[in-house]
Amino acid sequence: MNRYIRQMVLPELGAEGQDRIAAARVLIVGAGGLGVPVLQYLAGAGIGHITLIDPDTVEETNLHRQPIYRMKDLGMPKVRAAAMAVARLNPAVEIEALVDRLTPANAPALIDNADLVLDCADSYAASYTLSDACLTARTPLISASALGLGGYVGGFCGDPDRGGAPSLRALFPDAPDGGQTCATAGVLGPVVGMLGCLQAQMALAVVLGLSPSSLGQFTRFDGGRFTQFRFDTAPETPGPRFIAPEDITPRDMVIDLRPKDEAPRKATPGALRMPGYGDIGPLPDPGQRVVLTCRSGLRAWRAADRLSRRWDGEITLLALGDD
Repeated sequence: MNRYIRQMVLPELGAEGQDRIAAARVLIVGAGGLGVPVLQYLAGAGIGHITLIDPDTVEETNLHRQPIYRMKDLGMPKVRAAAMAVARLNPAVEIEALVDRLTPANAPALIDNADLVLDCADSYAASYTLSDACLTARTPLISASALGLGGYVGGFCGDPDRGGAPSLRALFPDAPDGGQTCATAGVLGPVVGMLGCLQAQMALAVVLGLSPSSLGQFTRFDGGRFTQFRFDTAPETPGPRFIAPEDITPRDMVIDLRPKDEAPRKATPGALRMPGYGDIGPLPDPGQRVVLTCRSGLRAWRAADRLSRRWDGEITLLALGDD
């Protein structure tokens, strides 16, 4: 136990706490700027089993904020390069590397096999997909986002009978104003490093059952300062859910919000291509479901908000990514 002695001497941890850490099964979604410090510190602490999912490969533009990767890893799937790094750091940790994208189709099964989920994808669709699925499964979720010189970390969901918290939708019921990403707005490496480290700390606190609970805690980093508050009593709010392509049925009214120059191939052969849909456009038949599709899910959410003001039927969202 020499590897863990410096944390085991903590009165809040001890041998029993280390056993809890070793028995924990954690799902990490995203192996980028947030996922790298999360992975390093959870593996270093001795988390027993880690499932890591990410569809991307290592690129040179990643290296300034993802120092677990090296030049010789360029072009390799991130999860495989990360798994090799974890093996070097702590061979006692079991890591399952999945070269795949988190979707509403695979999220429930992945979450069912985890005691705790960490959202490091920094993806609008992935965050809400995970939050909805974790709320249903009563599984704790530590979610973070970083952009430019700021970001946030929050503890969501979990078992309400055991100190769980409201979901992401309780704090963010509306679509964000901007659709910027790290590629368009930039991000500073230490910012994602700090937020990822805070995610790892909150995750370990959940595993150990420390008080006050990390669930229901929200921390924002902005302008070089941290601010924090709790949201334990925030009410859940309804909103359109993300679905997977395979969930589309022949009866659905599918609206593709992407212009033809962005996506020559429509979401489905029968989809209506209408980039401005929402305030205008045909309404579904009574009892029919609408599926609004775009690349990230952001345009779909905004269109859903506009459509809901003139139609009260079921609206779902589909984030197609760079298909």
